[in-house]
Amino acid sequence: MRKEIFSLSEKIKSLREKSGRTQAELARELGISRAAVNSWEMGIAAPSTALIIELSNTFSVSSDYLLGLDTEVSVDVSGLSHEEVAAVVEIIESIRGNRKSRK
Repeated sequence: MRKEIFSLSEKIKSLREKSGRTQAELARELGISRAAVNSWEMGIAAPSTALIIELSNTFSVSSDYLLGLDTEVSVDVSGLSHEEVAAVVEIIESIRGNRKSRK
């Protein structure tokens, strides 16, 4: 169980930081205390099911991803043109190719 909480804690912290939010800002959005967010990120506690859903909506990831059931991350491309989506796909494929060549 500890391993699952640790994995979740790292994901919450990483997603929060990538979104540019502070713990206090995320807590306000979710209607909870900053201490609760801190305890999640430290792996001391885990969010309730309802808050897992809120986190997945807030960060545009699946609850399966947060819980470690799905290793894929989706990218929200709404509002991008077809050409811009193609460029994003090309970047991802380039990164994958670079990783394979380093092995």
